[in-house]
Amino acid sequence: MLHLILRLLPARLHHAVLRIGYAARRSIRRRLKLHLSGVSLIAHDGAGRILLVRHSYGPEQWCFPGGGVDRGETPDQAARRELAEELHGTATSLTLLATLQETLAGAPHTAHIYALTLAEGWRIDGRELVEARFFDPDDLPQRLSSPTRRRIALWRDRGAAALQG
Repeated sequence: MLHLILRLLPARLHHAVLRIGYAARRSIRRRLKLHLSGVSLIAHDGAGRILLVRHSYGPEQWCFPGGGVDRGETPDQAARRELAEELHGTATSLTLLATLQETLAGAPHTAHIYALTLAEGWRIDGRELVEARFFDPDDLPQRLSSPTRRRIALWRDRGAAALQG
């Protein structure tokens, strides 16, 4: 329901609300040590380039699209939902590369890492995401988040072949 209400706000106000929510969520997670699960989506364009995005909230770093796994939702369902919400896109293939136990925002986190082929016709939402670009894996931007660097290393180790699938 909140997502629907936020979509009615002008983009700039929506960005401000997301920034406030992001900061509040990180603070609450850090204090309460809430254990959450999420998905990271390592998409490619068929030419071996990987998709990185920048969010309208949080640090101005490049990362993979993704988000939280909602209550009652499987990681696969969350991956497809996040792909639809953030990129208005679908996957022509979706492969679970790994499930990682990590610490994010000072709290335990389970990360489900997926490799996928992104179908044609995707576009960013312009609200949660402000930019999305494909990068050659050997020519990545400098401003990558730490989790993104870990996921790229995992992808290089296990997932490059899955993306080329």
